[in-house]
Amino acid sequence: MRIETTLRALADPTRLRILRLLSTMELAVGELAQVLGQSQPRVSRHIRILCAAHLAERRKEGSWVFLRSAIGEHRAPPLGAAAARLLAVAEDDDSAFAARCAEDRRHLAAIRAARQSSAEAYFARHAAEWDVLRGLHSADGPVEAALDKALGKHSLGALLDVGTGTGRMAELFAPRADRVTGFDRSPEMLRLARARLQNLPADGVDLVHGDFAALPFEAESYDTVLFHQVLHYAQEPESVLAEAARVTRPGGTVAIVDFAAHDREELRTAHAHARLGFSDEQMLALLSQAGFVPAPPVALPGKPLTVKIWTARRDAARAPSPARKTQSA
Repeated sequence: MRIETTLRALADPTRLRILRLLSTMELAVGELAQVLGQSQPRVSRHIRILCAAHLAERRKEGSWVFLRSAIGEHRAPPLGAAAARLLAVAEDDDSAFAARCAEDRRHLAAIRAARQSSAEAYFARHAAEWDVLRGLHSADGPVEAALDKALGKHSLGALLDVGTGTGRMAELFAPRADRVTGFDRSPEMLRLARARLQNLPADGVDLVHGDFAALPFEAESYDTVLFHQVLHYAQEPESVLAEAARVTRPGGTVAIVDFAAHDREELRTAHAHARLGFSDEQMLALLSQAGFVPAPPVALPGKPLTVKIWTARRDAARAPSPARKTQSA
């Protein structure tokens, strides 16, 4: 990084607002354009300047482009870290800038709340046919067999099935677990899961409603945490995995079944996917950041989508990273 390039990049109020938004989360360029009230081409010009100055980084996913801060904690060179501190101090000290940043965050929260409502409406409409819909993307049998193998032969202990849906994974792995908690945001899904699991011992299964970015469980409560075809619905997967790490006991396991990175744009609109799968590089970085030690992934090629299974152990020697939350006013 060069000081003159950095200072030129910072010498614009819109770019300062972008950097403060990126200090809390990765954002799609379209989201930034909506929050800033500017055209996408104009926002893209600002982004090019920030990326050229190594203050931000792009990531392409299908036809969408995501942007993240390149000057976050533990990642930036000294000049970038100094720029990040300067912006944080500016928001504390400059009341007009602080008010503008707070308004930007409120606007972003409203945009994301609308998207979340749309996703919840989708789940409510399709709860009864969820297992059939999932089967359109990949055959259940080979995936479930590969997941069972990836989890090893030992007891799963206390198992948390995040995004349990109709309860299929909870039903499948209950014989290997001491107890199972099925967790989902959709009441309709939990109603179907309750019917599916009614023959299991009542003291061995719990069904809990809530948000996977704010799990309502004590730290280090579970030995195994499972995400089966659910992480691609997360707008902030790093926050979701940070929560998973928080509730996983040291030495415990997280298992993620999801799609490899793909370009099927219709899944965003037709099926409420927030992410078009994950590359191995993305997933391994997310797991490591959260405090997990990843194992080699397993690939199950399909037509048209490949399913991947990523497993990792919670590092007993390292505290999980806190989830990055959107700041409120």
